[in-house]
Amino acid sequence: MSKDQYTKEDELKDNIEAETNQEEVVENEGAVKEEEPTTEELIQVEKDKYLRLFAEFENYKKRTSKERIELFKTANQEVMTVLLPILDDFERALTHIEDDKEAEELRKGVLLIYQKLVKTLEQKGLTVVEVKAGDDFDAEVHQAITQIPAPSDDLKGKIIDCVEKGYKLGDKIIRHPKVVVGQA
Repeated sequence: MSKDQYTKEDELKDNIEAETNQEEVVENEGAVKEEEPTTEELIQVEKDKYLRLFAEFENYKKRTSKERIELFKTANQEVMTVLLPILDDFERALTHIEDDKEAEELRKGVLLIYQKLVKTLEQKGLTVVEVKAGDDFDAEVHQAITQIPAPSDDLKGKIIDCVEKGYKLGDKIIRHPKVVVGQA
């Protein structure tokens, strides 16, 4: 093999390699251009992420604020629920003391304590669920403990008597009034 032939073969190989490398560079440049977003697209993506994160944070603040207010409103619920039977006992005692004419001073003392307890509980948000005979029965508000034949047609499906008072703490019913309902 002559030196000239060897050089021509090397030139051919070098040209082929150069063309192949050039094609790869062109392909890679095309791939880079397709994969790399423009600056405007990057800014838009970041804006979108920011807006979503901001909205999520605002929702979190509203939700926790609402939960906190609700917690403050019903923080006393457990204590109030425990005190309700005591309130019922005071009412029963007042009913029985009124029958006894000799215990006037005792009745005044029990009434005074009862009124102080009721006033204190009302200041903390406790209210009585008002129930009267003849009101419509509402299963969301009332608890029917029994049904009796209605004394008249206009009392069918209505409340005849309230056996135990119901109480609300704020807007939440913590004890449903127990009622007797007239059968339809």
